[in-house]
Amino acid sequence: MNCRFEIRSKVVVLAIGLVGLASTSVFAQLDLEKEPILYSTTAVHDSVSELQEKVDEGTLELEWDDRFGYLPAILEALDLSLDSQTLVFSKTSLQIRSVSRNNPRALYFNDDAYVGWVPGGDIIELSAVDPQQGAIFYTIDQARSDHPTIKRDQNQCMTCHATSKTANVPGYLVRSVYAGPTGHPHYALGTIRTDHKTKLEDRFGGWFVTGQHGTMRHRGNVIARNDPVNPIDAEEGANRTDLNSLVKTDNYLRPTSDIVALMVLEHQSQMHNRITAASYETRRALHHQQTMNRLLDKSSDFRSETTTRRINSVGDELLEYLLFYNEYELEDQISGSEQFAKDFSRMGPHDSKNRSLRDFDLTKRLFRYPCSYLIYSKSFDQLPEPVLDYVLNRLVRILLDLDPSDDSAHLTDDDRQNILEILSETKPGIKQRVEAMQADRQDHSPTKN
Repeated sequence: MNCRFEIRSKVVVLAIGLVGLASTSVFAQLDLEKEPILYSTTAVHDSVSELQEKVDEGTLELEWDDRFGYLPAILEALDLSLDSQTLVFSKTSLQIRSVSRNNPRALYFNDDAYVGWVPGGDIIELSAVDPQQGAIFYTIDQARSDHPTIKRDQNQCMTCHATSKTANVPGYLVRSVYAGPTGHPHYALGTIRTDHKTKLEDRFGGWFVTGQHGTMRHRGNVIARNDPVNPIDAEEGANRTDLNSLVKTDNYLRPTSDIVALMVLEHQSQMHNRITAASYETRRALHHQQTMNRLLDKSSDFRSETTTRRINSVGDELLEYLLFYNEYELEDQISGSEQFAKDFSRMGPHDSKNRSLRDFDLTKRLFRYPCSYLIYSKSFDQLPEPVLDYVLNRLVRILLDLDPSDDSAHLTDDDRQNILEILSETKPGIKQRVEAMQADRQDHSPTKN
């Protein structure tokens, strides 16, 4: 009995100590290298690492382009659309010395990979999402080689890409800043991490933006003054269909920095982070539970209420972002690159009525059906079973309007029905959950004989 008391006392002290350490950014970084995450030492299986394997095996050759180096070959190998191109001129990246207003950094992306390139830069930046470990960062030298090598980052990127702005996991962020004529942000005026919740008027500072947005305004395309009262002239950057007067677009694969691509990028970056955060927190909660079970001689499958609450809480955060809770309501029509919109929507999957979660709205909100297309991603599908099961069950209950604790007033009855029908046909396992809940509701109906 005394021994058991002593063990429990040590456990309490350990738990208190961990809470104190977790409040520091230093611990947040070190925590990535501890069980059960082991960020730097765990083998990864993302699209960039798989690309390097093909190069090493000799089954794929990265062709050198005299103008763009390895960029076109990498985009083709990773299946990244040229029309996903966005241009950022603020000095807020690894290639800070090469980026300027006259020489912006181009970003390209698909559902799970990102590529950053600057004309004249020494490297190309790459990142891809590993289903278990989240965002993994790489570079490749922009120098012709018989055997080009994609090198994994040695945690240099974690300074910006593993903070509270990325949900405290290795992840992504799109920032809006007030950038001066050299591209350096006026940090005293503040910076914003943007996503689908951000007001349009606060977005795109330090970015070039092409596309129409009517009476709405944003911070893009303009040089900011170090003036806290009136830092920019938003009219100057509004509704630009080309960038020829602002930057030499011939230096890039496309002459655009599409507003719709930017909005998708904002949503997607934080959606990736929410998925990774749900994975990390669930794995940590289960790992802690296993440790406690051993110390307290409990069954290995015992799960405390505290552990369940931790898992459900991070599941709720993921679910709310998945369903676009608190999305900024557009006040006018958005229109961008027709090619990007067509290519993005065409990727599907589509149901029997040709509906897809990739269909755009762009009048009141980003997507016609407010449920993230990243529900089809490998990262989502490979979430730890407890949080995946919780999220899918709550999702179906919300769509069936069976969850009295839900606060999804932004979802109309048509929204719920459309999303439910699309997912029932395109997402394995959803139809079975729907049928089970409907049958259970029928069994508990007061009118049932």
